[in-house]
Amino acid sequence: MNPRQLSGRLAYLLRHAPHEAGLTLERGGWVPLEPLLAHLRVTREQVEQVVRADDKGRFGLSEGGDKIRAHQGHSVPVDLGLEPLQPPGTLYHGTHQGARPGITRHGLKAMNRHHVHLSANTETALRVGLRRGWPVLYAVDTGRMHADGHLFYRSDNGVWLVDAVPPHYLTELPSPGRTEPR
Repeated sequence: MNPRQLSGRLAYLLRHAPHEAGLTLERGGWVPLEPLLAHLRVTREQVEQVVRADDKGRFGLSEGGDKIRAHQGHSVPVDLGLEPLQPPGTLYHGTHQGARPGITRHGLKAMNRHHVHLSANTETALRVGLRRGWPVLYAVDTGRMHADGHLFYRSDNGVWLVDAVPPHYLTELPSPGRTEPR
């Protein structure tokens, strides 16, 4: 299995289908590494390489290296053990053009995940938005949301998480190559 395939399998099993590998997510989203290695038929070194090389920092190994987890993005029940934090005044969300009508009406929703993912900068949000075509970028007034009682969390890889973002906290930003939001 090449590193890209292994990364995809890890993301799938750790976020969406641990049961397919006979695993149960512990508090924090951790699973024992050895049974996962056996299921995937890969070595510890291969997994460690994927964890180190992942530019998004999606995975983490426990301090002793005997457990692994996905930092966020789960669709299965999991208690990530994150504590609420005060977010910066503005965070960002990148998505694709097809999502714009729903976001305009309903805001950002977690959909089949546990949280909406927000980025600390426009560069990261743009990279996320580019995954499915021409991006749409939103600035989120997280300072006002927090003051209004919304809870925010930050995963170990720096992604900010919130249950939902109502539309009145969103401002569409000009997309790269365009002078005005559509």
